Amino acid sequence: MKNLPIGRQDFSELILDKRIYVDKTKQIYQLFEQKYYFLSRPRRFGKSLLLNTIKEIFLGNKELFKGLWIYDKIDWETYPLIKISFSNIEYKTIGLAAAISNELDRIALSYNLKFTTIGAQSKFRSLIEMLSVKKRVVILIDEYDKPIIDYMTNIEKAEENREILKDFYSVIKDADQYIRFFFITGVSKFSKVSIFSDLNNLEDITLDKRFTTMLGWTQEEVEHYFPDYIQKVQDVYAGYYPDIKPVIKEWYNGYSWDGKNFVYNPVSLMNLFAKETFNNYWFTTGTPTFLTKKIRHEHYTAFDIEKRTINVSLLDKYDLQNMSLIPLLFQTGYLTIKSFDIFRNTFVLDYPNKEVADSFTTHILAELTLGKLDKTDMLLVDIVKSFDDQDMKKFIDHINTLFKSIPYTIIEEKEKYFHSLFYMVMKLTGYKIEAEILTIDGRIDAVVKTTKTIYIIEFKINQDAEKAIQQIRDKKYADKYQFDTRQKMLFGINFNTQSKTVDDYKLMEWK
Repeated sequence: MKNLPIGRQDFSELILDKRIYVDKTKQIYQLFEQKYYFLSRPRRFGKSLLLNTIKEIFLGNKELFKGLWIYDKIDWETYPLIKISFSNIEYKTIGLAAAISNELDRIALSYNLKFTTIGAQSKFRSLIEMLSVKKRVVILIDEYDKPIIDYMTNIEKAEENREILKDFYSVIKDADQYIRFFFITGVSKFSKVSIFSDLNNLEDITLDKRFTTMLGWTQEEVEHYFPDYIQKVQDVYAGYYPDIKPVIKEWYNGYSWDGKNFVYNPVSLMNLFAKETFNNYWFTTGTPTFLTKKIRHEHYTAFDIEKRTINVSLLDKYDLQNMSLIPLLFQTGYLTIKSFDIFRNTFVLDYPNKEVADSFTTHILAELTLGKLDKTDMLLVDIVKSFDDQDMKKFIDHINTLFKSIPYTIIEEKEKYFHSLFYMVMKLTGYKIEAEILTIDGRIDAVVKTTKTIYIIEFKINQDAEKAIQQIRDKKYADKYQFDTRQKMLFGINFNTQSKTVDDYKLMEWK
């Protein structure tokens, strides 16, 4: 059994160590039909491995590709190559312009070249021209936007770095005759960066259906390359799940850039196979503090985020001065495309999988309420236990502990706001919850389903629980589930905006 490629971003190292490589060279081959490309994907999604694979192809290292699709499909030539990864340069300590200049010095030295110019922009232009004397140059830029993203809470510094990058990339516009292939990757597509305005022949393949599975692993690839690892996880959970594949899929699959083809996050899956336990692996590689604070400050609710319909044209809008949350969540990987309406040119965005949905929801709750993730996690354990035990008094008490900690500055006296918090809590219990369910006579606020019981829930604000129960009865909400053999419980809940608590609730069986 081959070793996992966990922690490996260098293609040559991965191959020489005889680790599993999911063959993406057929899609890479399609890139060579044109010249200039941009690709956006979330962090830890394989962008660096992709560029390192392309690097080895253009360096003519044919033997590394033995057994892979591309091995006998191209003429293996060696090209001069400039590869810059902005995750590996020291811009935080010496500044971005100096860090780029140092990196260009390093590349020039590897080719025994010396600059007669100073400054990153001049050196970049000179390096391209000097390397192209015998053959045109291949340029690969990885994580171009990291010097901007790292300063999202310092807009002045982020804009300064953006202007430096704008000048740096402007060299490409007039260097076409020297360039064989140009590929740039990042998390986001910032506006006002000249590489996107000046290079009108730069092809953005982020949503291109030909390349939607070039990063990440499809279900077929996972089953083909990792059967032994899947079996090992199956053995660990044999007493719980008769078939582990749907569980793995629920946890880690679900990312899509066209609404049709879905892929796994490689980091999460490799960690599952290595540790043989389900956990939030990709999510823990980066804390979304900036995003959760934005959600709190702009009073977003769960219903403003989940299953959100958005026009295609809005997905690559990423302006430092006017950042919109939903495109931001999409580009950073917390939301993904679930379906596409070709006639309206709209996407439906939602959480990709259980890992992201549970983790992000927990972070939002922590940001909105207790302020600390560990306290929120502990309280959620108590909420789950009381609900499991059908001890509704304790359940409501625990809910109120959460609600009481909501700062007055972010409270909105709207049923939707409290409804959203309750919805997030119940979603994290592991039970199936649906919100705003249409019936013939109205719209049910929420329904929670367990193996034995269906809870039909109506929320009120600054009223009383009896009115909520009466509405469920008057509008015959329970009739929708009359043929379900499970016990039906009517659950009326009233939120008091002054006390920030559920001050009245009523639970009764429907017969």
